[in-house]
Amino acid sequence: MTLHTKSIEELHELLVNEELTVQELVQASYDYIDSVEEEIGAFISMDREAALSRAKEIDERGIDADNPLDGIPVAIKDNIVTKNGSTTAASKMLENFESVYDATVVEKLKAKGMVILGKVNLDEFAMGGTTETSALQATKNPWDRQRVPGGSSGGSAAAVASGMVPVSLGTDTGGSIRQPASYTNLVGLKPTYGAVSRYGLIAFASSLDQIGPMTRTVKDNALMLNALSGLDKKDGTSVDLEIDFTEKIGQDIKGMKIALAKEMFDPVIVDQEVLDLVEKAVKELENKGAEIIEVSLPHLKYGVPAYYAIATAEASSNLQRFDGIRYGYHAENPENLEDLYLRTRSEGFGLEVKKRIVLGGLSLNANYYDQLFGQAAKVRTIIRNEFEAALEQADVLVGPSATSVAPKLNAKQEDPVAAYQTDILTVPVNLAGLPALSLPIGFAKDLPVGMQFIGKHFDEATLYQIAAAFERDHGQQHLFPALEGGAEE
Repeated sequence: MTLHTKSIEELHELLVNEELTVQELVQASYDYIDSVEEEIGAFISMDREAALSRAKEIDERGIDADNPLDGIPVAIKDNIVTKNGSTTAASKMLENFESVYDATVVEKLKAKGMVILGKVNLDEFAMGGTTETSALQATKNPWDRQRVPGGSSGGSAAAVASGMVPVSLGTDTGGSIRQPASYTNLVGLKPTYGAVSRYGLIAFASSLDQIGPMTRTVKDNALMLNALSGLDKKDGTSVDLEIDFTEKIGQDIKGMKIALAKEMFDPVIVDQEVLDLVEKAVKELENKGAEIIEVSLPHLKYGVPAYYAIATAEASSNLQRFDGIRYGYHAENPENLEDLYLRTRSEGFGLEVKKRIVLGGLSLNANYYDQLFGQAAKVRTIIRNEFEAALEQADVLVGPSATSVAPKLNAKQEDPVAAYQTDILTVPVNLAGLPALSLPIGFAKDLPVGMQFIGKHFDEATLYQIAAAFERDHGQQHLFPALEGGAEE
């Protein structure tokens, strides 16, 4: 029985019908990981003994037929702390760090009976869009091993896209779930800010970070959000939600209004082959009865500079805690306290992280604060207001998830400013705190392309409704990359 191509729903049915045990599923997952991991490089660490022990416990108590996540394997991005094993954030700074507690999202998944297979790779401290800034290893795109899987949740994306796990957790600060989902043929959701607890997430930019699921199908993604969302007293920004995010899946979309932001369809910004696929997908939604309207987000172009002023400032502040004293890497034989700080941070952080710390320090400098951070905060408010005004006219906004298909390895290292500009379609959503979902819609140059659905605050159910309507007739979820040890369907 081929298991690595099955969805959460399909695996749940096999488990409930006793055609498969959780131990068999977990062992089969590890066997498959062993056959393709060397080619992909998704996992940083795995605790097989703990996972198989947990699988045995679940088998002994029996599968809960009413809980679709019971016994399902999952991978966790390695900037989300877990009590067992290491949490590295893909950095030398934390290469030997072991947390004494589980993140709230990890606690929630364990409570649902999910089995954690391991921790997956990312850009160092989630700073990057290709997973190439990881200090530990390179992760490759399963669809073309000469290309990046996106970032910063590249390991999360590659693990699911290759079939190693049916679902993973990623984080999205400026597009780090949606962009890799687009590059690897996955459904990836950035929830509304506050929908999912950030307690136990190693902070990059606290006003922007969100944890979200990466899956192969829309329904699987909604099931995961049901488990992840809700109030957490340990996170003051979390919101008490009692929503079944699957409730609208399957409902007709006739009469719904879908807005196209004209700035997201600029061929100067987005490759034409990506635009062609998105426009074709929009036409399919129109054929299903949706009404298409055009709106404008004139300040969208200022999203990238505003984002980097805010995100780097918050990163500079958050990363002050890594000082070589309390935990993590520390320089050997320092001459004094200042030398300890200087050498620990110089040796422990990679180049991209150090660049962002410096940029953030500049944004927070008293001489530049009003000019940089202050202005960026004003732009953020304007962008949020423009999104909210547009969404008063429509149920959702749609556009490309990424400006191109996955670039080749090392292609973005030559021009970092151009690399930052590729975030232009995703970072404004984080600035506005809105939910956004990337859905696979086709292939260009034999590489996946995703379309982004942007919704009103806490209205992820509507995003799932419209995405599922497209997926039902035009979905790409049955397609898998050809890998050694794997099969393309």
